[in-house]
Amino acid sequence: MSTSRSSHVGQALAVLDSYADLLETFDFEERVESTRVLREPAGVVAAITPWNYPLYQLLAKVAPALAAGCPVVAKPAELTPLSAFIVADAAEAIGLPPGVFNLVPGPGSEVGELLSTHPGVDVVSFTGSTGVGRRVAGMAAETVKRVCLELGGKSASLVLPGADVEPAVSATVANVMVNSGQTCAAWTRLLVPRSEIDQSLAVAEAAARQHVVGDPRHEATDLGPVISASQRRSVLNYIAGAMVEGASLVSGGIARPDELGVGHYVRPTVLTGVSPQSRIAQEEVFGPVLVVLPYADVDEAVVLANATSYGLAGSVWGADDGQAFAVARRLRTGRVDLNGAAWNPSAPFGGYKQSGTGRELGRWGMEEFLEIKSVQVPGLQAPVAQHSSR
Repeated sequence: MSTSRSSHVGQALAVLDSYADLLETFDFEERVESTRVLREPAGVVAAITPWNYPLYQLLAKVAPALAAGCPVVAKPAELTPLSAFIVADAAEAIGLPPGVFNLVPGPGSEVGELLSTHPGVDVVSFTGSTGVGRRVAGMAAETVKRVCLELGGKSASLVLPGADVEPAVSATVANVMVNSGQTCAAWTRLLVPRSEIDQSLAVAEAAARQHVVGDPRHEATDLGPVISASQRRSVLNYIAGAMVEGASLVSGGIARPDELGVGHYVRPTVLTGVSPQSRIAQEEVFGPVLVVLPYADVDEAVVLANATSYGLAGSVWGADDGQAFAVARRLRTGRVDLNGAAWNPSAPFGGYKQSGTGRELGRWGMEEFLEIKSVQVPGLQAPVAQHSSR
């Protein structure tokens, strides 16, 4: 329940508020010498959203698109469409003109592909798996649409030598378990100094065991079920495969949580003893699974952090913010949280490498839905520079 209020509803409303504030100061026109540079609506936006944070992901696209002056056609995930219907009701209740917000539910293989190829759509904003994102980009290329992709992640939480291990590891475990692990930006790889691996594993085990798995309607529950039976099978297959490859189970595993004989539940799981190149350390599991990897020195830690096809998020824990910031500069990822810093809805979010293209949130998110026009104006000639002779 607390996750629903904070991560699903609270963050969505924070995004709405941030764009209301941004419109008070955003400059849609500027002068560059003799030119007036205009920022104009890019056109019709297709917003294709996933099932893991359905309300937040929808508003992270709809709010900046409307702020930019673009009409939106929203296609929610077929597993979680109801919040999109609530947004449609709200759009009607506040008096948005017909055609400004449009809702078209249905399977991605039909509705998503139609929107990606339709000549009447100017921008496609897609959040989902990297595989589907590639297909969306390919289909949109046929009509040379602008495409914004927010895709998968395999983010690292890097604990530097000298950092306080207990809060860093505990926070990393908590981050991985939010939303039952179904978060693209989750810190699913914990990198710790080899000399502190035993302490880190003990802290991780204790932290994982504190997370209560159960009915999501109960206030005491930390982890509800994953989205579906097929998703549960996928997560358990990752865990089982890692064990076959020699992983050590620190906490959790493939057994059902106690007293939960039915439902798509997965234990909070921590693994170690795997190769950095193993499947469990390279691929997005999308479940409550953390892999702990030791490193010899900071240079190796940076190499490990960057050694996946993804680059969406991450964190760095240091003895001080300056030390952590210096390492954050070396990471090939779109967002880095230092020493537990809070989420900022006005800061850009998006990925390097196969984690996507473009950015959401803040002015960067609105610029995805704006075209730029240069108008040369005779009466605005730039002054001739004066040069002095010596």
